[in-house]
Amino acid sequence: MNIFKAFENDIRKILEELAAEGALPAGLDTSRVTVEPPREAAHGDLSTNAAMVLAKPAGQPPRKLAEALAAKLKARADVTSVEIAGPGFVNLRLSPAVWRDRLKDILAAGTAYGQSDIGKDAPVNVEYVSANPTGPLHAAHGRGAVFGDALAALLEKAGHKVTREYYINDAGAQVEVLARSTYLRYREALGEDIGEIPAGLYPGEYLKDVGQELAQRDGNKWLQAPENEWLPACRDFAIARIMEWIRDDLGALNIRMDAYTSERALVQSGAVDTALKALEDRGLIYVGVLEPPKGKKPDDWEPRPQTLFKSTDFGDDVDRPLKKSDGSFTYFSNDIAYHHDKYVRGFANLIDVWGADHGGYVKRMQAATSAITGGEAALDVKLCQLVHLMQNGQPVKMSKRAGTFVTLRDVIETVGRDVVRFIMLTRRNDQTLEFDYAKVTEQSKDNPVFYVQYAHARCRSVLRHAAEALPGKDLTADGLTAANLSRLDDEAELALVKRMATWPRLVESAAEAHEPHRVAFYLYDLASDFHALWNKGRDDASLRFLIEGDEELTLARLAMVQATATVIASGLQVMGVEPVEEMR
Repeated sequence: MNIFKAFENDIRKILEELAAEGALPAGLDTSRVTVEPPREAAHGDLSTNAAMVLAKPAGQPPRKLAEALAAKLKARADVTSVEIAGPGFVNLRLSPAVWRDRLKDILAAGTAYGQSDIGKDAPVNVEYVSANPTGPLHAAHGRGAVFGDALAALLEKAGHKVTREYYINDAGAQVEVLARSTYLRYREALGEDIGEIPAGLYPGEYLKDVGQELAQRDGNKWLQAPENEWLPACRDFAIARIMEWIRDDLGALNIRMDAYTSERALVQSGAVDTALKALEDRGLIYVGVLEPPKGKKPDDWEPRPQTLFKSTDFGDDVDRPLKKSDGSFTYFSNDIAYHHDKYVRGFANLIDVWGADHGGYVKRMQAATSAITGGEAALDVKLCQLVHLMQNGQPVKMSKRAGTFVTLRDVIETVGRDVVRFIMLTRRNDQTLEFDYAKVTEQSKDNPVFYVQYAHARCRSVLRHAAEALPGKDLTADGLTAANLSRLDDEAELALVKRMATWPRLVESAAEAHEPHRVAFYLYDLASDFHALWNKGRDDASLRFLIEGDEELTLARLAMVQATATVIASGLQVMGVEPVEEMR
């Protein structure tokens, strides 16, 4: 149960009652009414803006409307106090029993607690990683991979039907460079001295493996072949092999894509021509001359007629070219076709997760998506900033195998999958992340993954000790729902329970905002509340979880501990992290 959503619905009913009584005009739009936690805990448990947002349409001063609403709320048995704050916010305090009852919800639902139906099973396409298939994934790819995968899981928990997708950029100049680099390594594998890697080709040693495997498969078949034969053969072989590595690297992060879409296959299918024809039919393509780009001197600029898309009609800064000077499609044209293809497949809600270097591409792609779908599809682009890899504060610059960067696999093998996944979500996606190998593995409060996992492990430890102390007692989640929860009356206990009760609201708000990092922040706060209660028990024996001679209180506290472990596990599930049973 989302207690905030429940009260929001109840307040709307009260507003209808006030309208029926003549205290408010009938037919008021209550869609902007919200119920949220107050900014300061001292102000109460819940706060509603109802009087503020309805005062003007109701033709009443906010405080007058707030007083009418407060009078109705004070009559409720589950409300212990109502206060009007500032110009008309209504703050409520709820009976402790309301919060304790949420423990029963948690124990009954298990890790499904927080599940919501606000998504109404609507399809959402989340495209992430989508790295060029020219080499292994690097650490920054890992951030986009974790962010995209956690966002997909969050949207699923909020009731959406999610498709995880990888767009294979296997058309264009970069895969031709890959083909030539592979051919060079192929010749090397057959005994040729290739000397220094020429400028413009990929230098990474990973291509030695590709060249050797191609030589093992085809022998010297391509040595004397013309370029128009060996180039596509090397390209196709290298792309296929590197995509295997990419799938393996994603698998090491426990990421499984639902769909892989090939750019080259899309182009060959005629999808680009189809998409551009649709734009042309709507009068959105013309031949024109663009102004020189910012920073270009007049003598550096050679104006020429180009095929342009009217992206400025949809909020972009300038119109965008659709064809190169040789008549071939731009990447932008291919991307228009790809997003049109997603829409045709039934996705009106599109989310793309890109690297920070694609920031200048956002407006044009959103404009194109709106145009090609007639405004029926919405594209949200989430940019992931850089990851700075450190070791005890010193930069970790590169991997020998990759040649120019640290591979994602290197990072996973150094600190483990769960650490990578958790730490990648400890900053907003649009903020730079420092990933220090030493800090992310230290056992301290400053390391959020340890701190949260330690809370879960402590919960499990308490439950194991309880099983030994209370043999024969049903300490399962089902069994603990019968506990007398009214015995939970300490301020720290109620604070912990209230924190757990906000999990369903957190799921909905984070899903609506497309911000999975909120889950990591929430879990850290929940762990802090639990550790604080644990520490109080060390100082005051009456607050310990297992109280000798008071089985009723013990069972109530065990219900709280089990619920805490469950909510932590539910949050870690969204993050793709396995909760630990004990710390080693």
